[in-house]
Amino acid sequence: MSTSTVTPPSSGLDRWFEISHRGSTVAREVRGGLVTFFTMAYIIALNPLIIGTTADVNGNLITGQPMLDAAGTVIDANVGASIGAVAAATALIAAVMTALMGVVARFPLGLATGLGLNAMLAYVVAPRVTWPQAMGLIVWEGLLITILVFTGFREAVFRAVPRALRIGISVGIGLFITLVGLADARVVTGGGGTPLQLGATGQLMGWPVAVFVTGLLLLIVLYVNRVRGAMLITIVVMTVVAVVIEALRTVGSSAVEGNTFGWALNVPAVPAEGLFRLPDLSLLGRVDLLGAFAGGPTVVIAMLMTVFALLLADFFDTMGTIVAVGAEGGLLDADGNPPRTREIMLVDSLGAVAGGLGSVSSNTSYIESAAGVGEGARTGLASVVTGLAFLVAMFLTPLVNMVPSEAAAPVLVFVGFLMMSQVVHVDWENPDEGIPAFLTLVLMPFTYSITVGIGAGFIVYVLIKVVRGRASQVHPLLWVVAAAFVLYFAQGLVNAAIG
Repeated sequence: MSTSTVTPPSSGLDRWFEISHRGSTVAREVRGGLVTFFTMAYIIALNPLIIGTTADVNGNLITGQPMLDAAGTVIDANVGASIGAVAAATALIAAVMTALMGVVARFPLGLATGLGLNAMLAYVVAPRVTWPQAMGLIVWEGLLITILVFTGFREAVFRAVPRALRIGISVGIGLFITLVGLADARVVTGGGGTPLQLGATGQLMGWPVAVFVTGLLLLIVLYVNRVRGAMLITIVVMTVVAVVIEALRTVGSSAVEGNTFGWALNVPAVPAEGLFRLPDLSLLGRVDLLGAFAGGPTVVIAMLMTVFALLLADFFDTMGTIVAVGAEGGLLDADGNPPRTREIMLVDSLGAVAGGLGSVSSNTSYIESAAGVGEGARTGLASVVTGLAFLVAMFLTPLVNMVPSEAAAPVLVFVGFLMMSQVVHVDWENPDEGIPAFLTLVLMPFTYSITVGIGAGFIVYVLIKVVRGRASQVHPLLWVVAAAFVLYFAQGLVNAAIG
């Protein structure tokens, strides 16, 4: 009698996804895929609040409509339309790329617009160019990374990066996201006399802040009680609370002069057109691939440096996620690498191209996928299920207009906690590991730049190895990456040199 614990494949579906081989079942994959969706579906509400509410260099929203009227007042109808369009496109691109990850890479990863990268695009890049031009830069960045995948360079760098730096990058992104969440909820603001302060006036006041604090406490309670979908539940519950508060108290927007304690972004209210509608996909293809480079050598160099910065940020964003998800599911080999690394990298790289073409910013792999793996997902079938769930969600975008940033921001803060847990795996007593990891994880939030943190970590890692006489321990590719980051940090001098 056989005592094997591996069930032979029973169908073509089983063989392709290796369901039995990885000790899973179709039911577990479906359940895990849905859990992954519920833990990352907040991006449908959050990305529109970042991409859809920020004006470009011409003062226009991503839809091409002006954000402010002649009197300088926010045009609520235009902002609402922008939020709805971004929500629909966010869900569609996430659906396509997540399903593609499942079918091609056969790995249980969900993809959607990358937090941090979308903030960089909205708050750093868009104020310098138009939105179609900004998305064009994302497409170029994605194409370049895809080429690096086909040449084997991205996979080689992935394998060459020391574990401590991988962890530092992941934790640093978590801290960056936490700061974004606190700032979006106006729990942390620019202070009078100090770089930052608590609340808008040095203390926590107002109904919107109360929504954030309550939401964070609710999320903590749900999480410690192992409630699946805690993040999505928190957003939904606090949105309902916010809508009720606005209906009873008429808090209004903080954009109105004198209304210091109003809602930071959109005002929560039940959409007049109802909760369901066909998705607005007008943002698809609104891309200008060459416009950002018009204006002479100085502009060309500045935009190339921007693409370079986006590439570096996106290049390393997936590392921590792949390792964390693979480790959670026992899917890594003896060297700590997942199966089909190149295919995973390829789909992730194409996510940047798709995100640019869809006007939703670069799509990347989500650490929340570990929740689905914890529920039992082990194969790409779970990703297909997650993708189908995103496709259904595309028809629910009017609900997004009801979500204030204060209801979604607790999730950002909490994602920072999830990513912070990896910090214990750094050997802090070893300066070769500890110092580069430390600089990486602290400079990301303190400079409000993911790229700065990554660059500082790589450069200092190489420097320490050299001064300690251990240059031979530095992988050749790390010399290339460190040199690239030196060029990145010198871009101000380069721009000044060319006038």
